[in-house]
Amino acid sequence: MSSLPTTVRDADLPERVEIYEVGPRDGLQNESAVIPVEIKAEFLDRLADAGLRTLEATSFVHPKWVPQLADAADLLARLHRRDGLDYPVLTPNERGLDRAIEAGCDHVAVFASATETFAKRNLNRTLDEQFAMFEPTVTRAVREGLRVRAYVSMVFGDPWEGGVDPGQAAAVGARLMEMGCDQLSLGDTIGVATPAHVGAVLDACAARGVGVDRIAVHFHDTYGQALANTLAALRRGVTTVDASAGGLGGCPYAGSATGNLATEDLVWMLDGLGIAHGADLRALVDTSVWMAGHLGRPSPSRVVTALAPES
Repeated sequence: MSSLPTTVRDADLPERVEIYEVGPRDGLQNESAVIPVEIKAEFLDRLADAGLRTLEATSFVHPKWVPQLADAADLLARLHRRDGLDYPVLTPNERGLDRAIEAGCDHVAVFASATETFAKRNLNRTLDEQFAMFEPTVTRAVREGLRVRAYVSMVFGDPWEGGVDPGQAAAVGARLMEMGCDQLSLGDTIGVATPAHVGAVLDACAARGVGVDRIAVHFHDTYGQALANTLAALRRGVTTVDASAGGLGGCPYAGSATGNLATEDLVWMLDGLGIAHGADLRALVDTSVWMAGHLGRPSPSRVVTALAPES
């Protein structure tokens, strides 16, 4: 089997896409067995060697809530940060921001909800109250010269409330951008989005003054729609796509979730479309096979499965 797809360029699509690699943070955070910090550091190095330039490294969240990422400061101290590479971290509150600044981070992210129920369950805040929680963190980060990404979860659907109105999701995103965030990542947390729904949310964001140049998309593949939804976003002009090496990660609120969009699956599609991205597919596959060995289970990525040495 060929290790590269045939390239057929589509002039209606962007010439280049930034892959925002979330595997080291979002991909690993729900693993029940704690992964040694040296393995996490090597994972980041291998992903950098594979050509990825934005690597979400970890999260400065309280260890009680995410034990897997309790070693955030140690990880960043061990990491050999390379020139030209971006290592954003999640900072849920001002204490997390303090720790990120102490560790020398210059790119942070906050994590909000598009729905009332998830805000209460995940943040212990109402939909409106969550903004008061984020504002001091965002304001101070911007004041200190850091870049701030805004994640919004449950953008397309919520396991308790069902479908989410695009206008409501866009309103949450717009409020975060108005605080000073420079990028908005739209999260399909339980993987229920479909292509036309993606377009509707992007239209709602545009109506709120948030254009596609400031938007990233973050799809889960629960129903096998992640690549279709990504292509729909690309056709609308989005040029930043979140992905996780090997399809690592899942959502505790959707039992059938197979994880984030796999970076390798995304790269295969981008290569076939003639869209530049800078990543080496074979090196990514090798890295995901290596990490799968440490996790004790195969990668759910279709491309990893097809191209792994034992295939």
